[in-house]
Amino acid sequence: MVMTVTTSSGTKVTMYCLGSLTFAPQEAVKDSETHSKVLQSLAETNDFATAIRTWFHLVEDDNSSEAADEYVYHAIASVKLSQVQRAVEMGGNKGMHGWYKLEGGSDLLPPPPQADIESYISIFSPSTATASALTAFQSNAKRSSIRLRSATYLASKRYLATDWHPLGNQLIIPKVKNSATIPCNPYFDFWAWSCRNLEWCGPVPISSSNDEEEDKIILTNPRMSHHILPIFMHHFGCAVPSHESLSLLKLLSRGKPIIDMGSGNGYWTFMLRQYLTSPVYAVDNNQSEWRVMWIDDTVVTDGIKWLRSPPQNGGQDMILLLVYPIVGGDGSAAGGKEGGFTRELLRAYKGDTIAVVGTQNRNGYTGFKGQTMDEYMERDEERRKEGWRKVVQVPLPSFAGKDEALFVFQRGEALVGGRSDGVGEGGAEKKKKKKRKSGKKKTANKNGEDGGGNQEEEGEEPEGGDE
Repeated sequence: MVMTVTTSSGTKVTMYCLGSLTFAPQEAVKDSETHSKVLQSLAETNDFATAIRTWFHLVEDDNSSEAADEYVYHAIASVKLSQVQRAVEMGGNKGMHGWYKLEGGSDLLPPPPQADIESYISIFSPSTATASALTAFQSNAKRSSIRLRSATYLASKRYLATDWHPLGNQLIIPKVKNSATIPCNPYFDFWAWSCRNLEWCGPVPISSSNDEEEDKIILTNPRMSHHILPIFMHHFGCAVPSHESLSLLKLLSRGKPIIDMGSGNGYWTFMLRQYLTSPVYAVDNNQSEWRVMWIDDTVVTDGIKWLRSPPQNGGQDMILLLVYPIVGGDGSAAGGKEGGFTRELLRAYKGDTIAVVGTQNRNGYTGFKGQTMDEYMERDEERRKEGWRKVVQVPLPSFAGKDEALFVFQRGEALVGGRSDGVGEGGAEKKKKKKRKSGKKKTANKNGEDGGGNQEEEGEEPEGGDE
């Protein structure tokens, strides 16, 4: 939680970041000069520690000084910022950038070319249309490359219910022509640097799904990470919101308030408030520790009790957002039956739209072990009876070794005017495409997906060939 402290001069200051009296989120995202310094520090020298200190107005980390930054970041590992910087400087030594291997083998694959990494990053840039950027990521990939494996995987997971949902093609978020018109998203900038530095080209399957696949490139270890991740988690959060995901949440909320349930340090709430004019409520039980808080109005309480209290009425007229829903029954602090908290929360919710940010590869990193959120919503008898349907599954900018996506499920009034024949569900019953004449410019299909072809959206140039 944020703290109010009294300075030596007697002035009361709201402390959003432990160790900094001057960092204020609303002001920081408008500080273009500091933003430029941070990007320059990352791009030119890979000085991650200085970039963090600069952005969050932290003291210099000088071990000979009493003012040294001794904060310990507890997450997957316990580290100090100076230790993380030393890990960054080690580069790929000792397999620290070993994200990919061939299934059945123990040797790590050589890192992908930087051009492939840049192409992956561009998928999530506001200045590109996601479907077109994903198409370029796939169509310009060399055969048997990590890039092709990642592109094929991400394309197979991406889903927009444009052919039956009432919003139709509005679900396809266009590229932004003027970046100055959208809010600053510092987490995205730090994440993009991490991809370049850690030589990460995007997620691939954690195992092969087809015994006939020739090049079974898989993730080395679904739970492997890097020292950078605890810093990201403490300063920004567990997952990076993209322009597409924030725009989809704005569109699908239809002006209703959003409940960021289990809001953590509030970064998703903060970014949503930059995009939406409707209220965004942050609810969290304050179970986890964060170095940085992005908002100062988190409702500290049990989420299920909050939903069931009379004023909320089960969130009937609200959108429920779960970012990294906790897992129970595995020795975690959540306890109880595996996924029990998530199940009880969905039972308590009376509204018509649920959005979930979590893993899409069954690694059990969020929500449920052995199944993704969309698999749970489809297989659970109670959820099926309630009429939930998946309307969105789009990949999110994923930290090295991770595989994250935004899922959106709707029912009832939210689907009024939509088709009920199931066409478009999960990509299983797609309409047949008409053959195009040779030489005609290809366009994205109705789902906004590339389908593995060379489709481009009008007005965009294909990425230069890398072959």
